[in-house]
Amino acid sequence: MNIYDKYLPKNKHDFDRVHKLKKMDRTELLPLLPGLMEWVQDMNWPIAEEVAQLILTFPNEIVPLVKEVFKTNDDVWKYWCLEILVHRLPMESRQLFKDDLIRLIERPTAGEKYEEFDEIAIKILQTIV
Repeated sequence: MNIYDKYLPKNKHDFDRVHKLKKMDRTELLPLLPGLMEWVQDMNWPIAEEVAQLILTFPNEIVPLVKEVFKTNDDVWKYWCLEILVHRLPMESRQLFKDDLIRLIERPTAGEKYEEFDEIAIKILQTIV
């Protein structure tokens, strides 16, 4: 068991934990970000949007976490990271994804092509060029 598990949501309906997280100090939340990222794997989960909003208050800190998700084979998680996180990041943070966006447009994997990542990437890239 991770020492941070007692702070993270237990299930997709655990709004109580999410509300407690929102009241925590930023320094306390930083080590929880990797665990919170898992809650944007499926934006159909009831707490996913609130968790995403919380994560987005750490634009610089989540850039490497999103880049790690992009290295996985979880195309649904990558999709939500693009659509919900990268798309909503401030301009300075979005710019850090320029190379990733170009790769998604020019050399998407079969799964990324199926999920139409290239179209999302174009849309995001147009906001930073």
